Amino acid sequence: MSIVLGYDESPGARRALGLAIDLAGRLDEPLVLVFGAAPPGVVGEEAGSHTQALVELGQTVLAHAVADAEAAGVRTVLELVDEKPVTALLQAAEKHDARVIVVGTYGETPLRGAILGSVPHKLLHLSDRPVLCVPADRG
Repeated sequence: MSIVLGYDESPGARRALGLAIDLAGRLDEPLVLVFGAAPPGVVGEEAGSHTQALVELGQTVLAHAVADAEAAGVRTVLELVDEKPVTALLQAAEKHDARVIVVGTYGETPLRGAILGSVPHKLLHLSDRPVLCVPADRG
């Protein structure tokens, strides 16, 4: 089993990282760090450059998360997936037999999340595994 974390360095994701590291350490399970690198709705010539930019961003973002996890003595697995975040997280959860999927939230209202299709909102409806939504620190 594992703990799967969607990570993008947003305030909610940074708080979720701390919680996921703690949970993985307590359960002695690997922390699977996931970054979905598919550009949203881009087609044509610019799709390649958008994808490459997202891959480079994902590599940097995941490297920061790995450093934090390793400092806490938690094993990590990286998943830089060429899919949108929800699909990337669901695939990683299945592949790594996730005990839970952890994601940060941005403080959206439930209605806004439902209308815009936030990652936490979609995961809550599509995942067959528990989803832990961690709000950004409001302090």
